[in-house]
Amino acid sequence: MTIDYNHARELMVEQQIRPWDVLELRVLNVLATLPREAFIAAPNKALAYSDIELPLANGSHMMKPVIEGRLLQALDIRDGEAVLEIGSGSGFMAACLGQLAREVLSLEIDAGQAEIARANLDAARLGDNVRIEIADALAWDTERRFDAIAITAAMTQIPTAMLKWLRPGGRLFVIHGQAPAMEAVLVSAEGKITSLFETDIDYLRGAAPTPQFTF
Repeated sequence: MTIDYNHARELMVEQQIRPWDVLELRVLNVLATLPREAFIAAPNKALAYSDIELPLANGSHMMKPVIEGRLLQALDIRDGEAVLEIGSGSGFMAACLGQLAREVLSLEIDAGQAEIARANLDAARLGDNVRIEIADALAWDTERRFDAIAITAAMTQIPTAMLKWLRPGGRLFVIHGQAPAMEAVLVSAEGKITSLFETDIDYLRGAAPTPQFTF
């Protein structure tokens, strides 16, 4: 059976994204245009626009489309801005960010996953303004400053140390807490925290809570 991905994409936007209060037209246009199926492995391609997390080669998962939409809307990225993404995954979020921003630097700790993300971007002819770097974001540092930081996996705590990478007026999106009740927040460069919604996603490698043993 041939899948009409264009129609599936339209349904995703109208039946999933919009009802989750994603109403920013630039974000909706990106999600209604970019071929999400191009970033998904063949066995799961038919599920590209379903309201589920899809597995990645490294054992983690792509976020649900509704989470992707809320992330993009919360960061409110504008033309001319520079974005840091932590966790390249399939490359799809980097592609979305690249449509909204001037440039995107995406950090991926897993070399194999970074290669897949780059290949997906190239195959889809997207991401000319996206650079993927193999790095552990928890040990990485830079003198560069960004307008927005998108963390695409959960962390136990809000990473306040990363706020130094933001320009004045910059903002950071992160999902933090302990499963299954995590909180998505937007943090300003000045440290103001705005609660967005509750969810549950995979932890960033090295950012999961320390196991508590009982005897």
